[in-house]
Amino acid sequence: MSDNGGSAVGLLSYETLVHAVAGAMGSVTAMTVFFPLDTAKSRLQVDEKRKSNSTPVILAEIAKEEGFLSLYRGWFPVISSLCCSNFVYFYTFNSLKKLVASGPGQSRPGKDLLIGIVSGVVNVILTTPMWVVNTRLKMQGVKFRNEDLHQTHYRGIFDAFSQIIANEGVGTLWNGTLPSLVLVLNPAVQFMIYEAMKRKAGRGGRKISSAKIFLIGAIAKAIATTATYPLQTVQAILRFGQYKSDAEGGGVMGSLSNILFLLMDRIKKHGALGLYKGLEAKLLQTVLTAALMFVVYEKIAAVTFRIMGMNKKLKH
Repeated sequence: MSDNGGSAVGLLSYETLVHAVAGAMGSVTAMTVFFPLDTAKSRLQVDEKRKSNSTPVILAEIAKEEGFLSLYRGWFPVISSLCCSNFVYFYTFNSLKKLVASGPGQSRPGKDLLIGIVSGVVNVILTTPMWVVNTRLKMQGVKFRNEDLHQTHYRGIFDAFSQIIANEGVGTLWNGTLPSLVLVLNPAVQFMIYEAMKRKAGRGGRKISSAKIFLIGAIAKAIATTATYPLQTVQAILRFGQYKSDAEGGGVMGSLSNILFLLMDRIKKHGALGLYKGLEAKLLQTVLTAALMFVVYEKIAAVTFRIMGMNKKLKH
C-alpha cells in the first residue's frame, strides 16, 4: 500500500477500508448475539408504565406475552442501521487518525478524544434517519403497558421512510439529533479509553489476547454508557416519535428545551433514578456487545492484513 501521505491517502486507503468493514462486521456479529438485551432496554426506555424489573424478568415477560421471536423483533432494520453506522464511524475515525498521526500538539488520548467526537458528529448527521426508522420498526406490534402509545403500521424500511416523510415531514427523520450529537461523547470516550488501555497493555511489543481485548472493550463501554445514559433515554423517546413538543421552532436539530423537559418529566414521574431506568439491560447489552465487537474487529482486521500481505501493524 502506498505511503505517500496526504489527505487522499488517509481517506482513500485499503487500510482504512479494512478497519471500516471489520468494525461493521464486528458490530453486526456482537449485536446479533446480544439482541434480546437491546429489546429489553428499548421497552424500558419507551414504555413508562412497564416496571423496571431485572433483565431476565423483562425478557421472560416479553417472550410470554408476545412469543419468543418477539425478542428479535426489528433485528434486520437495527442490524442494517448498525452496520452502516459503524462503517461510517470506523472509516472516519481511522481516516482522521491516519491524517493526524504525525501531527504535533495534543497528547495521544487528547487526539483520540477529538477524533472520536468528529467521527461521531459525521456518523450522527449521516445515519440518524436510519435509526429513527429502525426504532419505529423495532416497536411495531409491541404490547405496551402504556395504552396512550399508538403505532403506525409499516411494511418495511422503505415504506417507513415514505410514510414518515409524507405524514410527519422530512425533519422527523432527524428526531433526536441534538441528544445524539451530545452523545457522540459516548463512543468518543469509549474509544479514547479503549485506545489508551490497549496501548498500555501492548507496551513493549506484548501480544494482547482476545480475553484482554474483551475486558478492555467492556470497561471502556461501561464507563461511557453510564455517564451518558439519561440522554440515551431521551434520544429513544424522541426517535420513537410519541413526544409532541409544544415549543415553537426547533427544526431538524430539535430543541434543548424539549430535552430538558423530558429529563425533568422523567425525574418528576420516577425520581432521579428514573433517568437510569433500563440501565441494567443497557449495560449488559452494550458492554457485552462492545466487548465482543472489538474482539471480532481486531481479529478480522488482523487476518485481512495478513492475507493482503501488509506488514503494517494495527496502530491504535
